Amino acid sequence: MSRVESDGCRETGLRLDPKWDAAGLVTAVVSDAVSGELLMVAHMNADALAATLATGEAHFWSRSRGELWHKGATSGHVQRIVEMRIDCDQDALWLKVEPAGPACHTGERSCFFRAVTSDGLVRG
Repeated sequence: MSRVESDGCRETGLRLDPKWDAAGLVTAVVSDAVSGELLMVAHMNADALAATLATGEAHFWSRSRGELWHKGATSGHVQRIVEMRIDCDQDALWLKVEPAGPACHTGERSCFFRAVTSDGLVRG
């Protein structure tokens, strides 16, 4: 039996069944729903995913603080979910959001505000 046949529900089915990593997390890629700009990458555990689905706003698991994190709870820069997708293995999420401000804790619109070149990092 092929992998797809033996794991068809997760890989081709329509039932949400995230494949959590050893730490109980999935990667969440966040982009602007209108412009398509990549804003940030974070992680979700089951509680963060449930809170995101329940509220329509992005919630993540903070690996550094070891706690659930509602994006924008303190800054006001919430991310309203426009669409959420999961990849074929169900081990990564893509959140298309309407951001209420910068995504990056540095104040930059995107966490990806620097380009990597052979000479190092440049704003770009």
